[in-house]
Amino acid sequence: MNNARSVAARPRGRPRGNPPTRESVVVAARELFLERGYRATTLRAVAGAAGVDAALISYHFGSKKGLFAEVMQFQCAGALTVDEVLSGDPATLPARLIDAVTGLWEDADFRRLTARGETAAEVIREYLEQELLGRLVEFLGGRDATARATAVVTVLGGIIYTRYLNPLPTPSALTPAETRAALVPALRAALAPRAGRR
Repeated sequence: MNNARSVAARPRGRPRGNPPTRESVVVAARELFLERGYRATTLRAVAGAAGVDAALISYHFGSKKGLFAEVMQFQCAGALTVDEVLSGDPATLPARLIDAVTGLWEDADFRRLTARGETAAEVIREYLEQELLGRLVEFLGGRDATARATAVVTVLGGIIYTRYLNPLPTPSALTPAETRAALVPALRAALAPRAGRR
């Protein structure tokens, strides 16, 4: 069998056998987005870096925007691991939520990715709405769970907006620890069950 010929004749689309994981493509894409920026990164370049056919990327992610969204979601999920944040002592949940958000946004690479414009903002909105809000509703339970989860996500979104996306001088000057100290009471109040709505 001619090995060179078999490699050159690699079929397009989904590979057979043991295909590369989505994660390997996401990791390769993340490096290129950081190095070249969103506009200069092509699906062909990502495919080359990941060692896969470009058709595989289109199959899994649909488009470059879909791939970028996956990279952002991967970053969010890595730092703001909802299961880990929600586990543990309920009394320290407000501090864990704030630490997870500031930990993610203090990461220099994540900040560079979020500078890619409206696509990044869309992904962040989707993550807060679909992942964090939904999981908080399930975690809190009860008739007022949606109202409480919405209040929590609003506070966290305020941190993101006033410290990172459109920084105001006073909030952005705080350290993460100072941010936690200032906003834990607000999150504790947001998480508290509403009187008469159990």
